[in-house]
Order: sequence, then structure tokens, then C-alpha cells
Amino acid sequence: MHNDPAAFVIHGTLIHTPELGEIEVLRNALVSVDGDGKIAGVMPAGASLYPSALTAAKDDGTLVELQDGQYLLPGLVDLHIHAPQWPQMGKALQLPLDEWLQQCTFPLEAKYRDLDFARESYESLVDNLLANGTTTATYFGTVHLEATKLLAEIALSKGQRALVGKVAMDNKDQCPDFYRDESVISALDNTRELIEYVRGINGNEKALVLPAVTPRFIPSCTDELLDGLAKVAAEYGCHVQTHCSESDWEHAYVLNRHGLNDTQSLDRIGLLGDKTILAHANLIDDPDMATIKSRESGIAHCPLSNLYFSHSVFPARKALDFGLKVGLGTDISGGPSPSILHNCQSAVNVSRALEDGVDPIAAAAERGTPNARIDFREAFWMATVGGAQALGLKVGEFSEGYQFDALLVDTGVRDSNLVIWDGMDTPDDILQKIIYNAGRDNIAKVWVQGSLVRGS
Repeated sequence: MHNDPAAFVIHGTLIHTPELGEIEVLRNALVSVDGDGKIAGVMPAGASLYPSALTAAKDDGTLVELQDGQYLLPGLVDLHIHAPQWPQMGKALQLPLDEWLQQCTFPLEAKYRDLDFARESYESLVDNLLANGTTTATYFGTVHLEATKLLAEIALSKGQRALVGKVAMDNKDQCPDFYRDESVISALDNTRELIEYVRGINGNEKALVLPAVTPRFIPSCTDELLDGLAKVAAEYGCHVQTHCSESDWEHAYVLNRHGLNDTQSLDRIGLLGDKTILAHANLIDDPDMATIKSRESGIAHCPLSNLYFSHSVFPARKALDFGLKVGLGTDISGGPSPSILHNCQSAVNVSRALEDGVDPIAAAAERGTPNARIDFREAFWMATVGGAQALGLKVGEFSEGYQFDALLVDTGVRDSNLVIWDGMDTPDDILQKIIYNAGRDNIAKVWVQGSLVRGS
């Protein structure tokens, strides 16, 4: 269990994107972190009190000095992770979604009834995500209550900010006999028990780990269970996470069953709210966007898994212009990389493909969707501020009163793909190079809520 942090001051160059599309770089700034892990102040080098504040931090031994070539970035927020799928990351990606679930994913998730297996897998996952700079992780667990409790315990013990949900799935037509909730009542009771357990874990008084009501998606749940989960979420005032219009198959299934698409169905049921995260949302239309905006729900954009399983590209540029709260998700293991920085790259790439088109037979003017691209600035904003806003958390930027979740990126690591050229690379260039070329070896330190959880 990580202890409360001691107050300290970081001196160095900060890079963040507090406003969509804009990079702010503060060279030789001072970031004061209090004993609760919050940012007490950010002081630029030209401030009148800067010299005395720097001297005081040196004198009292609380100064953390960044070296040349090191940069402080906000911690990365992953809005969509299937925690039990970690052992199959990078496998079976040639299959369509429904076959992938039935043949590979449900059999793997069923193994988490074995708590020894669950512990080994979840500890490996959390360690790897922290090493990749994911300070906030949004986890789907399995149907197993005890294994999902264990996931919450492991995240807390390793100091990761997390949302954890026990997956609810009871529809016998879509869920195999060996892997589903026994009944509506048991699914709801277990969801309530998990919420109360997570909130009451010893050491979680500051709510570093939060519970989430987690209907897997509409096809896996009966209407009675969906209605019950909406009531539980309202009763406890906790987060909700589910999939939304992920693929043609899933989108069509909901339309056929409810006569409404995912967004409208979830809204009618009462599962859309300002603490709801909708994974994927590839096939939403303008009325759906208006509904999601009015409910203040967030979207987890998962660019890699969308390509593999959705055969479509989420219109991130349009959603951002619409004013939606959009962050990024790895979608482990539908997405084959645990790195949110890698998914920043992919978000840029798929937006370019959407705008330019990919059919070489079509004329250039008819090939793509105009004004669809984002760049590295918007991608990094989604990876930090956007994800934080979607979750309603004060992380993702270096501002007074925010939690100090941060990465120290070292561009001087030997044999790294990340090479900075003094006198040539602007601050924008440096962030872009970090996004495209930084590996986990470049992430030298990771802090969550002021506690150093990786590095020394």
C-alpha cells in the first residue's frame, strides 16, 4: 500500500494541453505538491517569488530537479480496459467481434474464477500499465465478484487511480452457459456488494479507486437487468461504463431488439448520465451526439480496436467540435497495445484515413470525409484532459487544485527511438516526438496523487 505523499517541489519543463488544440510549455517552472498529493501551485520562471521559492525548496530538501532532456507530462488516462483480457492481448485479432467473444474472450474471462490466476494476471496488467504511464485506468472486470474485488485491491496497492466494475451479463441468448450471471438478482446484488466493498477498502479513504456499474453491453444483458443496473447506479451515484454502437453486428442487434439504437436505448433505460463512459460509439449519428451531450456522458475512443472489430472510424473531430467529452481507450485486448501514447498515434492516423479516404479506385475528391482529421495536440488532450473530464476527475493538467498525476519523460535514454535535436526541435516538436517515439523505457518516473509509483 502506498503511503500518503510528503510535500515536494518539482523544478523543470512542463508540457501539457489544458485547452483543446493548444500546447502549453513552461520551462524551468516550479510545481508545488502538497501532502495530500494535490498541486498547490505552478510558478513560472519569471514570477517575482520564484527565486525565493526555489531556494527554499533546495534548503529544506524537498526539491525534485529535472535534468536536461527530461520533461514533466500529465499522467495518461485510459477510459476503456478489459482487465481479464490482458493474457490474450495481441492474439485472435483476425476474428470478427462476435466470434472473438465466443471463441476466445468468454473462455478466457471464465478462468478468473481461479483467484490465483486472477492475481497473477491483474498484477502483471497494473504493473505494465503504470510502466506505460497510465495513471488512471478504467477497468471492466469479469462476472466474478471476488476476482473483481481483487482487481480493485491490486490497483490500490500499486497506487494506480482506477475505476473498477464487475461485468453484468445474464442474457442466455448471447452469453455462454459457462460464463454469465446466474440471475438478475445475483447480478444486481453482486454489483451493490462490489460498490460498497470498493468504497470501504482499507486505505481507499481518498477514493483513489472507484466502483463502476458495468453492463457489458445491451446484447449481453436482459432488459430487466439493464433496468436494475440503472437504478443501482442512481442509488449509489457511481460511474457507469458500457459499450455503445461498437460494430455493425452489435448496432444492428440493438436496433432489432429495441427498435432504437444503443444511445437512445441506454438513455431510455436511464444509463446515460454525467458519470457514464460509452466505449467506441463508432456508429452514432448527430441526434445521438446531441443526446450524449445533453446527458454530459463521455466517450472512450479506441482507435486501434475500432479498426479491427468495427470496420469504421469514430469521428473524433466531429465529436470534439460538437462539444462532447472524448478520451482515449486502449480496449485491451481488442486493442493490441497497452500504451495510451501509441493510441494517440492511432487516433491521429485513423482520423487522417477518415478525412482522406482509403479506396484508391475512388476519385480523390470523393474518397474521404472532409474536415475529419485531428493532430497530435488534440490526441494528447484526449489522452489527458479529455479522459479526465469524461470521468469528472481533476487530473490531466498542471493546475492548482488538481491531483498531481504525472510522468517524467527522459529523452536521453540510451538506444531510444526518441531523439531530440537542440536548436531544431520546438516544444511542439518535442511533444509530437514523445507521442510518436517514446517507449516505456523513456518513462522514468510516474506519480499518482503525489506518490511515486514507478521509478526512484
